[in-house]
Amino acid sequence: MLTILGFAMIATFLVLIMTKKMSPIAALVLIPALFCVAVGQGAQLGDYVIEGVGNLAPTAAMLMFAIVYFGVMIDVGLFDPIVRGILKFCQADPMRIVVGTAVLAAIVSLDGDGSTTFMITVSAMYPLYKRLKMSLVVMTGVAATANGVMNTLPWGGPTARAATALKLDASEIFVPMIPALAMGLLAVFVLAYVLGIRERKRLGMLTLDEALAREPEPETVSAGTGGKDRLRKGAAASASPSGTGTGSGASASVGGTETADEDDDAFQGLDPNRPTLRPKLYWFNAGLTAALLTAMIMELLPIPVLFLLGAALALTVNFPHMPDQRARIAAHADNVLNVSGMVFAAAVFTGVLTGTGMVEHMADWVVGTVPDAMGPHMAIVTGLLSLPLTYFMSNDGFYFGVLPVLAEAGAAHGVSPVEIARASLAGQALHMSSPLVPAVYVLVGMAKVEFGDHTRFTVKWAVLTSLVVLAAGILFGIM
Repeated sequence: MLTILGFAMIATFLVLIMTKKMSPIAALVLIPALFCVAVGQGAQLGDYVIEGVGNLAPTAAMLMFAIVYFGVMIDVGLFDPIVRGILKFCQADPMRIVVGTAVLAAIVSLDGDGSTTFMITVSAMYPLYKRLKMSLVVMTGVAATANGVMNTLPWGGPTARAATALKLDASEIFVPMIPALAMGLLAVFVLAYVLGIRERKRLGMLTLDEALAREPEPETVSAGTGGKDRLRKGAAASASPSGTGTGSGASASVGGTETADEDDDAFQGLDPNRPTLRPKLYWFNAGLTAALLTAMIMELLPIPVLFLLGAALALTVNFPHMPDQRARIAAHADNVLNVSGMVFAAAVFTGVLTGTGMVEHMADWVVGTVPDAMGPHMAIVTGLLSLPLTYFMSNDGFYFGVLPVLAEAGAAHGVSPVEIARASLAGQALHMSSPLVPAVYVLVGMAKVEFGDHTRFTVKWAVLTSLVVLAAGILFGIM
């Protein structure tokens, strides 16, 4: 019964948010509360929620201070050279812009933090998509899928969890998987190229001057169906193609960085004249960020503590005056509130799933459905199961709860634990668009895209990318 109710709860949640009958926060809170009562454990709801909040509180703290830290780094211009290089390649070609989105997301993903990747990618690319009237869910879908493949880096999380759960060395899992993951990343770039060609056919080719003369699109949510026109709300706001602002006046705040739609600077992504730039402190900020990432990889301190210290130091050095510090915090407050609120709402969902025993029964049922004849192929089975299980479960739940069971079943048929661990990474491209991943709310929030629209558009491409990784792993004899 718990198995059926667990799947029913997940299905109900997904249907409601994809049909836009409920907001993600409301659905994350109310649906599990209702099912908790349905299984006869309503009296324990408070305990489950508190336990869930306790488990996710460090994640919420990490995201809050990571948003502030990297928001400040974006404000002061740390990432401007990378962004300028990508935008120089993109020009006003929709195909190049989509490919540039994938490349930028992949490069920034090297830090192992999804929130950082999405903040920088959206801040840089959002004005281009708006000016050219491109589909915003193409941007979110490509960025999330690219980040999902790169999330398998040893310091990204899943590889370390698999190594810990099966008592293996992380490099033993990751290094042989590099060719398969490279094929997955190549698949993302091919996907970006195909989607970019579709956008180019729909919108046509423009020169940079023609793009700047275009009327910017109003704030809307894109349906993102490739060749179909996107959904629009309201009439386009009038704009002067010869505007001379530098980010003040008629501007849109993207991740705390002002970008004016009316001028050339806005089209270039990050305003090169914004008053928050600190060129004299560039190398200090670069060194601070490198030190922060190094400390994260070496696990010198808990990640929330590192970001808390980093944010405090970055604010103090770059903006020594209190009014300026308050202004920077206020500029990123919307993102902080949205993401932290979503994390704590997700704590209700995960708390009920775990506390009632639903997730355990669901995992046991899934493993139990594997025929004995598939025993010698448990690595492939694990790779296939990683797609739905890492989408509907947290990485912790999958790697610490399900993976050991799959490894034990594989060992009984002569399949080594390291092969099981490698196969378990295949589903990460899909995992990064899971409603249980806090970083995805940073992505859709900054891009002003409905989570349901993002899910409908992205899931099929993320599944395809995950299957490419799995197929490459089998082809190369990695698993």
